[in-house]
Amino acid sequence: MGPTMTPVTTSVAGLEAEHLEQHRRELTGFCYRMLGSGSETEDAVQETLVKAWQAAPRFEGRSSVRTWLFRIAANVCIDMGRSPQRRARPVDLGPVRTPDPEHLSDVLPEDRWITPVADEHVVDLDGDPAEVAAVRDTIRLAFIAALQRLPARQRAALVLCEVLAWPVREVAELLDASVPAINSALQRARATMAAAPSTEPSAPLTPDQEALLGRYLDAFERYDMNALAALLHEDAIQTMPPYAMWLQGRDDLVAWYVGPGAGCQGSRLLPGWANGCPAFAQYRADPAGGHAPWALQVLELRGDRIAEVHAFLDTAECFERFGFPAHLPAPRAGTGTA
Repeated sequence: MGPTMTPVTTSVAGLEAEHLEQHRRELTGFCYRMLGSGSETEDAVQETLVKAWQAAPRFEGRSSVRTWLFRIAANVCIDMGRSPQRRARPVDLGPVRTPDPEHLSDVLPEDRWITPVADEHVVDLDGDPAEVAAVRDTIRLAFIAALQRLPARQRAALVLCEVLAWPVREVAELLDASVPAINSALQRARATMAAAPSTEPSAPLTPDQEALLGRYLDAFERYDMNALAALLHEDAIQTMPPYAMWLQGRDDLVAWYVGPGAGCQGSRLLPGWANGCPAFAQYRADPAGGHAPWALQVLELRGDRIAEVHAFLDTAECFERFGFPAHLPAPRAGTGTA
């Protein structure tokens, strides 16, 4: 994780650090869609702001500060994304597996799997609910995985034009390309994205879905398999990055929970939002007392059931970024609460 930019009040060429910082959320969304990694996104945004601050004395105002910042961010992300390896979901990297512990030997390198991002770092949660839902669609795991299939400059053009709604002419200037070149890149990018698996559009949670999440939290903390199974679609999927294995089918998910995953019994969950979806920080019982971080669960809902559970096990990579506690204390005696 890069160093935190210390706010200053000194003005350089008419720019103040606070003026740059006000673009952090939008820059974070752009860099995350480009890189598919929460930690790399933090580094890219920090590098962008530091480069901008260092270059501020040379800023002549020929473009807006926003355009200038995005030009820097695009170059940073394109440079970071030159690796031939692409980040993806386990479901994109190999066949479905059976719920056997032998598959735990297949571990993906850190640079192969998409890592999550907190909605609040990308989405203005106080905005119009329909607009919030639209932005959440563009950080869903399936969409981010599809973006990673594109060459970096195609990806930048698509995100700027299709997601952030920049005019093609402005994107061409930002990427030092011609308008025909950007239109051609967009055509190829759209064809690739159209072939990617689709998900149901995001929408504000219904009261029934809110109740579904409450029942899930209760069932998981009680480790009630009958109650948990009733909340899952019959074809539900579970992934557990960094493991390459993924499971499909309610019966196989439950078999995992009571078999290799039985250590999750006694867990506690804290709610949140990640990648446009409801999420839970999972803490397993700590032999030393209390509960220790175990996984960030990102839930995809389909109608009135849970369709996908993506359990990101690298809590050191994401819990701090999400603002979840590093440890949960044991409940106070006689209260059942921490």
